[in-house]
Amino acid sequence: MRVEDVMTRTVKTVEPGTHLKQVARVLTELDISGLPVVEGGKVVGVVSEADILVKERGVHPGHHHGLVGLLFSEGVDVGEKLQALTAGEAMTAPAITITPARPVAEAAGKMIDAHVNRLPVVDDSGTLLGIVTRADLVRAFVRSDEEIAREIRDDVVLRTLWIAPEDVTVVVENGAVELTGHVTSKSDAELVGSLARRVPGVVSVTSDVAYDLEDGREAQASLREVKR
Repeated sequence: MRVEDVMTRTVKTVEPGTHLKQVARVLTELDISGLPVVEGGKVVGVVSEADILVKERGVHPGHHHGLVGLLFSEGVDVGEKLQALTAGEAMTAPAITITPARPVAEAAGKMIDAHVNRLPVVDDSGTLLGIVTRADLVRAFVRSDEEIAREIRDDVVLRTLWIAPEDVTVVVENGAVELTGHVTSKSDAELVGSLARRVPGVVSVTSDVAYDLEDGREAQASLREVKR
C-alpha cells in the first residue's frame, strides 16, 4: 500500500502571511492539528497547534527546554516561535514531506522519527498533492485479512521479489501472517518475511519458507525494494 492510497487530496492550506489568529481559527473549525503553509503552490512549511500553544504558554526564550522536548523535535527555536505573528514566522521549515508513490510504512517511520502528526504529500517539484496523517495510517491498518494477503502475494512476492506466487503460501488471520513454501535462495526467504511485516494491517509474521541456495541475490532484491 502506498501513500496515494490513503492520503487526503483536498487540503486546506494557509499562506506565509496568514495571521496566527486566523491559523488558530482554521485549526479549530476543521478540528485538525496542523496546516501546510503554501506559497506559489509549493509547500514551504507546516504550522501546527503546537506553534499556537507556544503563544498561549508565553514561555520565556531562556526557559523553554521542557516545552521543546514535549512539543517539538530537537533544534527548534521556540524563542522565534514565541515572537511569531504569522504562519510563515511560526511554521516549521523546511516541511517534512513525502511523495505519493512511497510505501505507507515509510510515511509512518517519518512521522514517528520527526514527532509529527501529518506529512504533506508533494510531487518531485514540491507542489502540494495532498496530505497524509497518523489517523490515515491507523485507518489503513484496519484492513481485511484478504486485502493483506493479496498485497503480500502481489506486491511483495511477485512485484518486489519476482517470485512466482504459487511458490509462497500466504495465510492471514486477524492480521497474523503465516508464510510457507519453497524459494531458490536464502535471501529471498528472509526478504519475504521482512517485507511482509511492513504491509499495513500486519500484526505478526511467522515464516517457514524453505530455500535451496545461499547466494548474492539479497542485494539485488533490496535494490528493487528501494526503487519502488
